[in-house]
Amino acid sequence: MQKVPMTVDGEKALREELDQLKKVERPKVIKAIAEAREHGDLKENAEYHAAREQQGFIEGRIQDIEGKLSNAQVIDVTTLPQTGKVIFGTTVRLIDANTDEEKQYQIVGEDEADIPNGKISAGSPIARALIGKEEGDVVVVKVPNGEIEYEIDQVLYL
Repeated sequence: MQKVPMTVDGEKALREELDQLKKVERPKVIKAIAEAREHGDLKENAEYHAAREQQGFIEGRIQDIEGKLSNAQVIDVTTLPQTGKVIFGTTVRLIDANTDEEKQYQIVGEDEADIPNGKISAGSPIARALIGKEEGDVVVVKVPNGEIEYEIDQVLYL
């Protein structure tokens, strides 16, 4: 199976979600199923069916997270030599060549991506254009409405 790149924070967040699902959500839904069963006829019991559906979702998510964690390749950029090169896990400060607007993104795993908080997936067009480049390089990112030119101002290994 293919390794899934993940930051230290991404692994921590998945482990916390898994813990929450196993220790809180799963027992809660099991209790809800037991209570719904006590109401009688299961064929017409909406509470029972809703709880069973929720149980299926929780169990599926638990399996998904366990699979990702078992195939995780956790990358801690703070332990890597700081070469000024953009790699997975680094935070990159960019300057839009046309507007001089500054943007900052951290390149993270697919599950960690959160654009409003400046975290972009390593598979995104911006990240793919940036990886392997260095501070001072100019990159052109193809977006749906054309191209955007960025200068890499700073690469941070946070």
